[in-house]
Amino acid sequence: MRSFKVCFLLVLFVLLPGLVAGAQSSEATAPPANPSSGTASSGAATKEEVDQLRKKLAEQEQTIEQLKAMVEKLAADKPVPVATTPQAPDGAQLLNATLTQGGAQATPSPKPAEKKDSGPALTAGWSGEHFYIRSGDGKFQIQPYGYVQTDYRAYSGDGAPPNTFVIRRARLGFQGSYGKYYDFAILIDGVPVTGVNLRDAYVNIKPSAQFQVQVGQYKVPFAQEEIDSDANILFIERSLASILYPDVAATFRSPGAMVQGTVLGGHMQYWAGAFNGKGLTTNNTTNYPEAIGRVKFSPWKTNKDSRFQGFFVAGAITYGKSRGLSNETSFSGALPDAAFSFFPSFPINGNVWRYTGEFGWYRGPWTLSGNYVQLRMDREGVGSSQSGGLGFVTLPGITGKGGYIQASYLLTGETAGENSTPKVKHPVFGPETPGGGGTGLGAWELAFRYDRVKAKEPGTDLLGNQFTPGFVPTFNNHTDAFTFGINWHLNYWVKYMADFSVDRLQQVSINTGALPQNYFVVLQRLQFRF
Repeated sequence: MRSFKVCFLLVLFVLLPGLVAGAQSSEATAPPANPSSGTASSGAATKEEVDQLRKKLAEQEQTIEQLKAMVEKLAADKPVPVATTPQAPDGAQLLNATLTQGGAQATPSPKPAEKKDSGPALTAGWSGEHFYIRSGDGKFQIQPYGYVQTDYRAYSGDGAPPNTFVIRRARLGFQGSYGKYYDFAILIDGVPVTGVNLRDAYVNIKPSAQFQVQVGQYKVPFAQEEIDSDANILFIERSLASILYPDVAATFRSPGAMVQGTVLGGHMQYWAGAFNGKGLTTNNTTNYPEAIGRVKFSPWKTNKDSRFQGFFVAGAITYGKSRGLSNETSFSGALPDAAFSFFPSFPINGNVWRYTGEFGWYRGPWTLSGNYVQLRMDREGVGSSQSGGLGFVTLPGITGKGGYIQASYLLTGETAGENSTPKVKHPVFGPETPGGGGTGLGAWELAFRYDRVKAKEPGTDLLGNQFTPGFVPTFNNHTDAFTFGINWHLNYWVKYMADFSVDRLQQVSINTGALPQNYFVVLQRLQFRF
């Protein structure tokens, strides 16, 4: 109905000038009145002229009626839509109507499709602990991480290394997730003299917490001390027992694959995998990968009221093979702090077995942990290292045993955790840790460790052998150390460490010829991590 009224008004607007013109013409034909007499002049319009004017008015009314009928017919056949549209920028309402031009319909422009707001493409920020970059839908996240460790090392003892500054580690990498089923990490180290080395490069596929598959290069899960990040270890160097762990020279890492998971409601974790066991990004030398199995039990993990909530016991076993034709040798007898070497290396060939058992207890500011590890390396068909040679014979295997016990206490009341950095309550300077309470003295931690390692290479008498007469001497050496540590966490990301060690050489040093004595070692470190 509204459409009809609009059209009718348009028609009247077209005809109105004609009606006004006709009225004006009729007025022009009438003679002017005589102002003096107030009556019509002698030149008044005749009856014929009046009839003619009335006829013209009747014709115009008929034309209007015809136009009105035409508009009603058009409105009945195809109504004119009047659609409301969004407001114009100035606030006026825009009308999208169909116009009639010469009988053809002008099609209105289609309304543009609305764009779906998918949110920002990327978000980046600071979580309170780390930087991150995250996709708009939250499915992809990447986080840079790394740490730099600058040391000063001082020694006292015959044949000890010189006092020196050293960049112990300078590592940079990225870790993140893609969806909820994939985690990944890449870590490189710029310190080695051979150039930048790849440390970690792996993908962890986790369809569930109970079953996950990890492939790439990463730490072999043998002992808790080994698994702990280099940025979170309690002392500047790991214990003497660590020289018996797998892949020591390769920072405990190797290419491989494993399955892992958490079962029994979080009370048990397991790891089972196979690795090359020959070093960083290095191919295997035998057809037998280094197999490993590890289990960890935390009986009171979910009992928040128990004082043993942070207690665990764990054990692991590894089996692999060495290859004499690849010039493989037994473990290095050099101490982790490099004070001296207590045991020589020998050619090996055959089976390699490792066992470990350990415990840990984390309660409030206290930690207590211990470990025992045992190693056996066979020597099947190897030659003697003595002058003259004994040919290729099978010799008794080389064994190693080691362990440690250590404890720590946070004087400033922070909570100690497994493979973690304490949340500093009052940092010396910012940024503050989430939940902190303003600046202060930082977090202070005291630590103590006693560790010991023993190695034996059994000798044998081959003087009665007519083909390869000779003998192999016996080496049966051991050493131990006492270490006192002070850790000052200036904030959550910056830490100063000072360790004071007494390393006791029990036998004549093979490499330096030094007599049995005590070595005094002072290690200092300033660490920055992010």
